[in-house]
Amino acid sequence: QVQLVESGGGLVQAGESLRLSCAASGIRFSINDMGWYRQAPGKQRELVARIFTDGSTNYANSVKGRFTISRDNAQNTVYLQMNSLKPEDTAVYYCHTHVDYWGKGTLVTVSS
Repeated sequence: QVQLVESGGGLVQAGESLRLSCAASGIRFSINDMGWYRQAPGKQRELVARIFTDGSTNYANSVKGRFTISRDNAQNTVYLQMNSLKPEDTAVYYCHTHVDYWGKGTLVTVSS
């Protein structure tokens, strides 16, 4: 059984930080590319950040310089450090693995 469980979402004010975690089970985590996506109300889901098996990363322009994706293969966990949060970052954030499984999401709400 594949399971991705996100945590760390919450309500913060603009300029504050959050760290999201995604704990994976049922997959060979270390050989899977991982990603964070988000979906705001009334909007399509969009890619936020990806981290590949070699540790290289890719970011959406809207979060570049503010967010950092990382992974801990020993803990089967991928993280998203979100700094300098803006109201437009408000969304449900989803964890994804390249073998095409999704978590249920964690809600991030940023007030100005």
